[in-house]
Formats: sequence, structure tokens, C-alpha cells
Amino acid sequence: MNRKLAIIIGLQAFLIVVMFWVLVFYGKDEFEALTQQSEEEIETPNRVANQDGTTIIHVSPATQQQSEINTSVLKSSKHQASTSSYGSVLSLDSLVDLRTRYLAAKSEIEVLRTALAYNKAEFSRLQTLNQDDKNVSDKVVAVARSNINADEAKIAAAESSAKNIADNMRQLWGETMTQHATNNNKSELLQNLISNQAVLIQVTLPFDAIEPNEKSSITVTPTAAPGQSIPAIYISRAPVSNTTIQGKTYFYMAKTKQLRAGMQVSTISPTSNKTNEGVIIPNSAIIWFAGKSWVYKKNSADKFSRMPVATESEVDNGWFHQGKLKAGDAVVTNGAQLLLSEEFKSQITNENDD
Repeated sequence: MNRKLAIIIGLQAFLIVVMFWVLVFYGKDEFEALTQQSEEEIETPNRVANQDGTTIIHVSPATQQQSEINTSVLKSSKHQASTSSYGSVLSLDSLVDLRTRYLAAKSEIEVLRTALAYNKAEFSRLQTLNQDDKNVSDKVVAVARSNINADEAKIAAAESSAKNIADNMRQLWGETMTQHATNNNKSELLQNLISNQAVLIQVTLPFDAIEPNEKSSITVTPTAAPGQSIPAIYISRAPVSNTTIQGKTYFYMAKTKQLRAGMQVSTISPTSNKTNEGVIIPNSAIIWFAGKSWVYKKNSADKFSRMPVATESEVDNGWFHQGKLKAGDAVVTNGAQLLLSEEFKSQITNENDD
């Protein structure tokens, strides 16, 4: 009897084990499906959508505040394209020396002309006396005539010397500076330069730069002091080029006592007479991706889109931009990297979709 009971209990235990494994085998697929459904239910919602070919990121105002996503409204601005170049403060030693020699030659000419006028009058007087019954001899008249010829020859030589000095000055300093230097009375420009109230700067501009006009100006900055910007007024073309920098050379005058002869300066000058209208993109709004610069524009209270911007014209605290972004548009100045991450997170294939 006990043996039969043991057999029955053993058969029951065997059947229980078989039924357990049957349930495990057939319930595995349903269990996996239920687990996957549960994971999908707690998956992070997708905030990225495509609207008319534009990727739109939806972020609620509450999430924006929590993530510290801030925006700034763009303001209109005008900008003139400019280029950077270099220049040097000139020494005026040769100009002053040529001016001294020129004025000395002109003074000599005036002395000779005075002597010539006297000798002409003396010759006329002696000639009259000679014709009046030979009151003076022919020899005296001839000497007076030779004095006139000598004075005229000296004047011609002095004038030629003065002309050569002026031509040499033009070769080195140009027509405008020569006019200032050959004037008996010092011009305001020359007086300021000689008295060290101003400096003359030779600037080298690119060959494609626009020709400066009389009222134009540039900004010069000493290379040793990048933070000090000094305005400089256009004077004239410079006839001599820079031996180290190829380009078109011009003279500019800066009223300052900070610069010294021989100092090197960097310059910023306009490359076009046209003034462009656009907006200033703050530096904090720019993000870099795939080698390009972008900003996130706020389209509405909870929508953002990424837009390309140009970073060719740098201005104070940002970049001048012409394009689809207009004055009044809001761009993200804090949290743009979060939006970029959110945008490209949606492009990563979910492993559950495999």
C-alpha cells in the first residue's frame, strides 16, 4: 500500500514539473510582448517634427524655464564691409630736409631777382648816359649788361634746383604732401606733424580695396596695444610701396601723441561705399555644427527651428547678418546646445524598432 502511494505521489510531482515547463515555454512570447509594451509606454516623447520641410522642435514654456532656455530679440543694424590691413608711422626727417632745401632755393631766387632788378635799372641808366654823348663808356655799359646775364643765369640755376627738389619730394611724398611742404607758410597739417601733435601713417590696402576719398577715415590700432583704437583721416596716395606688404599705399593723419615714428599699426578700412542693412547676431546665439554656424529661431511660444547664419562680418559682441532673420525675430542665446541635442536625438534609430 505504501509502495502504491509513493508511485502516485511521484507521478503527480512529475506531471507538475511537466506542466510548469509547458507554461513557461508557451508564455515566454506573451511575456516579452508585455515587457516591450511597458517600455514603449514609458519612452520619452518625441519633440521633433517636420513642418513644410523644416525641422521644428516643440518645447513647452515650462520646460524652457526649467532648462533655462533664453532668447534675445534681434535689432536692426547698418554695416559697411571692411577689411584689415597694416601700416607704419613715418618719420618726417626727409620731408623736413627737402622743405628746408627748397625754401632756401626759393629764397636765393628772390635775392637774385632783387639783384637782377637793380642791375637792369643800372644798365638802363648807364645806357642812357652812353647814348647821351658818351657820358659813360661802352665798356661800362657792357659790364652792366653782363651783370644782368649773370643774374639771369643764377636765377635759372636756382629755379632748376628748386624744381628738382620739389620733383624729388613728389617722388617720395606725393603731390599733396609736396604742396604742403613747398608752401612758405606752414599749413595746419604740416604744423601739427612737425610739432608732434599728429603723426603721418602710411597704410597698405589690398589691391581690390576701394579708393579712399578726401573725407574718408579709418581706424588704426597699435600692434603693441590692441585695445587702443585711433581714428585717422585720409590725406593722399603714397607714391612709395611697402617693401614687406604688397598693396596700394596711402597717407593718413592721426591726431594723437600716443604713436611714434617707426611704430606698426593694424587698420580697419571700408571695402565698399555701400552701407548694408541687417541684424546683429549675438555671439552667445551662435552654435557650430558640421563646420557651419547656426542659430535657433523661436517661431512661437513652444516652437524652435535651426537656421544658418553668416559669420563673415564680425562686429562688437556679435556678427552682422543679412538673410531670413529680421529685426524683431527672437533667437536662443542660452540653451541652444540642448535644442541641438534634442533635434539629433530623434534621428537615432530606436533599438526597439529593429
